[in-house]
Amino acid sequence: MKKTFAFLFAACISIAMPAHAQATYPSKPVRLMVGAGAGGGTDIIARMLAEKMAESFKGTFVVENKPGASNTIAAELTAKAQADGYTLLVATNTGQAIAPHLIKLSFDPMKDLTPIGLVVTVPNVLVVGANVPANTVKELVALMKAKPEDFKYASSGIGSTQHIAGEGFDIAAGVKSVHIPYKGSAQAHLDIIAGNVQIMFDTTSSAMGQIKAGKFKALAVTTPQRSAELPNVPTLTEAGVSGSDMSTWYGVFVTAGTPPEVVARLQSELARIIKLPDVQAKLKGLGGEPGNLSVEQFSQLNRQEFERFGKLIKQANIKMQ
Repeated sequence: MKKTFAFLFAACISIAMPAHAQATYPSKPVRLMVGAGAGGGTDIIARMLAEKMAESFKGTFVVENKPGASNTIAAELTAKAQADGYTLLVATNTGQAIAPHLIKLSFDPMKDLTPIGLVVTVPNVLVVGANVPANTVKELVALMKAKPEDFKYASSGIGSTQHIAGEGFDIAAGVKSVHIPYKGSAQAHLDIIAGNVQIMFDTTSSAMGQIKAGKFKALAVTTPQRSAELPNVPTLTEAGVSGSDMSTWYGVFVTAGTPPEVVARLQSELARIIKLPDVQAKLKGLGGEPGNLSVEQFSQLNRQEFERFGKLIKQANIKMQ
């Protein structure tokens, strides 16, 4: 009888644990892994989310920058973390959809990471340093054709959206430039300002500060429509170069296998946070379109982008350098 009672008591405790875990989550600091260095677009968005999540969950959310390998270092750490909801990934389509086709990974980004939600989608923007004597795409292309050896373009890493956009631009415009990869946009910005690198196809979320400060000249956005934050900047197609569209999305993922109660709470709170007026204003100020997809739609986008970039990389024969 005592053994039976003890067994039933233990069973009741085990059944109650998920609800208890949900009620007490988070009971310790939650890490937000970022695959780029401090100061870049992903970092800016992650720190905003950390602040809002800390307020929402009444807990501690800490950003950890793990730059390198096209954002996949941070993704791997998240994929292999304990599946308890205490390690989140602020990801982009660079690490989720592009890098897996270029880098041999020890995890599967489609299976080992669970989508929480889309935060924002931003255009990439063709920028040049203030010292580059070109104010339009047409002038830039003419300079690149006259002196191809003088032009280098920066990216936040091999396989990043900036890298793919740069390769696409060279093909579409009939020019040739040298790719210089960095461990994040912030480092690349310093070399553009110094004149060591001339061009970048950065995200508006990362480049907007330098554009507003007059250190970068924005020549075109690489999306079908103009950016609301850069209304006077034409699209590449309008500027005479078509076939090089590119945008970057930022989303949140958690380790696959995390208790569904915790996943559901994270998804619900992130959806609420994105709708806050000050968050909407911040995201739009970065030149982005705040996420408005359901979790299911975001999961579908994640898969579609993975397949799209896989085909593009194969067709363009893009490889690790």
